[in-house]
Amino acid sequence: MAQIDILVGTVYGAAMLVAETLSDHLQANGHVCQIFEEAELSDIDASRFFLVITATTGQGDIPPNLEPFACALTDRAPYMKGWRYALIAMGDSSYEHFCGAGRRLDGLLQELAAEALVPRLEIDATVEDEPEVAALAWLKTWEYKL
Repeated sequence: MAQIDILVGTVYGAAMLVAETLSDHLQANGHVCQIFEEAELSDIDASRFFLVITATTGQGDIPPNLEPFACALTDRAPYMKGWRYALIAMGDSSYEHFCGAGRRLDGLLQELAAEALVPRLEIDATVEDEPEVAALAWLKTWEYKL
């Protein structure tokens, strides 16, 4: 089974709830998961799959607890070829920069040649009252690829 690092960018706790829900499901299916609430790039091992779950703050900003990871990506060299990931972007579509943090992180990872196992999931707080339910349904469509 897979070893999975879950990186969480959260402000009010919704992204952490999603991370815990997905981690519980994955572990119940035999995977080994580790959640990082204060993630840095040095925490992540290229041999493990990583899942990024991030809220969006302000003007599409990355939450402060995930900012060191984002800064390390910006400064990253060499490329991350061979690294595999999935990403959940959380936001509120009534704001101009909907899911801006997740979109920015996904863009950085793609620029560095990391491989997205599946397309990014965007969860809209104006539509989803329980983001963990939407995230779990999404995970169940592709977890067999891990």
